[in-house]
Amino acid sequence: MSEKPLPAHASRTRALIVGGVVAFVAVVVVAFLFVRQSGLAPNLGAQVPTVRVGVLQFGTVGWELDVIKHHGLDAKEGIKVEAVPLASKNATAVALQGGAVDVIVTDWIWVSRQRASGLDYTFYPHSVIAGGVMVRPDSGIVSLSDLRGKKIGIAGGPVDKSWLLLRAYSKKTLGDDLAKMVQPVYGAPPLLNELILKGEIPAVLTFWNFEARLKAQGMHQLFAIPDILRALGAKHEVPVLGWVFSDTWAKKNPEALRGFLRASRAAKKILATSDAEWERIRPLLKAPDDKTFIALRDSYRAGIPKASPAEEAESARAIYATLAELGGSDLVGSSPELEPGTFWTGSID
Repeated sequence: MSEKPLPAHASRTRALIVGGVVAFVAVVVVAFLFVRQSGLAPNLGAQVPTVRVGVLQFGTVGWELDVIKHHGLDAKEGIKVEAVPLASKNATAVALQGGAVDVIVTDWIWVSRQRASGLDYTFYPHSVIAGGVMVRPDSGIVSLSDLRGKKIGIAGGPVDKSWLLLRAYSKKTLGDDLAKMVQPVYGAPPLLNELILKGEIPAVLTFWNFEARLKAQGMHQLFAIPDILRALGAKHEVPVLGWVFSDTWAKKNPEALRGFLRASRAAKKILATSDAEWERIRPLLKAPDDKTFIALRDSYRAGIPKASPAEEAESARAIYATLAELGGSDLVGSSPELEPGTFWTGSID
């Protein structure tokens, strides 16, 4: 059965519809090409730059990274921050050196050692909190000289920075090396906390977060490391830990780096001012009670840097000579002074 030809008016109508569709598609294509070439539209194929941060699985750095992710501070900077959990401080260094992460948190002495060996790592301050000497309230220890002849727990080992600074302070104030005056007991911070709480040792020199837990348990602070640093000649606060990355990566990813550091600064501002934020991240602190929680919160806040990076670098250089004298090559490597470039000098604004 043959088809009947369409009436003339229907044929014209169909032609008009088809022509209109073709014209519309042409307009859309032209508009798309114009917008794309003019740069007004985002490149849908572009990937958001990712900054991989190596962190200890249960470390305090994770608190800040959680704030960054929760508030979308990285997205606001046009980047994605990815936390890479690692098992130990050595593992973070290996991950950075092997290219598995872009940024880690460590100290500027390590950075200086690496630069002295020809590597290009650099440091941007993250925290100035450093712990101190805690004593039992029934120990009778109220001054440095009272430690003579007693056992003192030392977290971090014989070349721990805080231990070397405390020894330098004893030389300056007592004219004697504390290492010869006391019985050092080297051990991991959790073990040392347990020993002092049980009364098996009367004093410990430990890291800030373990010090905070001891404060909550009624132990007394004899010395804070920042006070010792000032007594040894530091004019400004001295950063203890910092964001560490390679100069090569920083030059290849300048906007990603600055965005990450700005996000870090914004997270610190939230943690410095918002009690509600601390309640939100409270499970991360693993605090067994309110006293411990508050001690950890307040200690963290005290460690947020206030001086400029340039001022902190100046103080670090002043303290380096003291550490090099006491710790020798085991601590600082072959460099007699802080290596140039140890502190990153770029601007994040």
